[in-house]
Amino acid sequence: MTNRQYVPPKVWTWSADSDDPFASMNRPEAGPRYERELPVGKHPLQLYSLATPNGVKVTIMLEELLERGIDDAEYDAHLININDLDQFSSGFTAINPNSKIPALMDHSQNPPQRVFESGSILLYLAEKFDAFIPKSHSGRTECLSWLFWQMGAAPILGGGFGHFYAYAPEKFEYPINRYTMEAKRQLDVLDRRLAETPYIAGDEYTIADMAIWPWYGALVQGHVYDAAEFLQTHEYKNLMRWADEIGKRPAVQRGRIVNRTWGEPEEQLPERHSKEDFARLRDA
Repeated sequence: MTNRQYVPPKVWTWSADSDDPFASMNRPEAGPRYERELPVGKHPLQLYSLATPNGVKVTIMLEELLERGIDDAEYDAHLININDLDQFSSGFTAINPNSKIPALMDHSQNPPQRVFESGSILLYLAEKFDAFIPKSHSGRTECLSWLFWQMGAAPILGGGFGHFYAYAPEKFEYPINRYTMEAKRQLDVLDRRLAETPYIAGDEYTIADMAIWPWYGALVQGHVYDAAEFLQTHEYKNLMRWADEIGKRPAVQRGRIVNRTWGEPEEQLPERHSKEDFARLRDA
């Protein structure tokens, strides 16, 4: 670790020779970097994703819809390997101009409908299939408040705490302390809420739970950033109860391994094209 004082230049310029381990991925401009069409499977719903917390939100939702018996939610899940820069292909940027996973194409619409940003995809699917979102005005409003809470809070957890604690090439006290404080405050927000209700939005399991669990459930269970002890996540007993309960749902267990390419072999399903893929994975 160094203690040098960084003085920002008068005008910032990007350097491809940066020490940032993500320098080959991150650039200060958008748009496609190369031409490549995306594959299209046999189902109307085509998902292009990776099993990061944001990607897992959508595969959990799709598997929950199928678990409920909604056959029209069958989908193909194509792997977008962000380390290989798949997200910068012309095909992917045509669906998501922001070059972030996940992205969805719904070919049941004419013309096909693109949907990007994980929260938007959850809401789109909830409305399309009339599922996992409360029907009352007050219940729907509470659900969407927590959905948008997650969309605003998680960048602080991931790009803030997760980056400086787990990924930054150098460890500095100020950003780690700053984002640790905020991460623990967010955990306390959720713990206090879950002391009042069984699920995030109330008595009903909703897209709010599906959005929050892959980030904060995984965090308290020690699955992201290896920070459970550092953050003393066992102190958040209501959040731990909720995280464990959600994690036991069969659809969640399936959804969290779709488009996954790391971990134990039985927890990796890089591509998913039918429910039989899970059986083949178990038999392998």
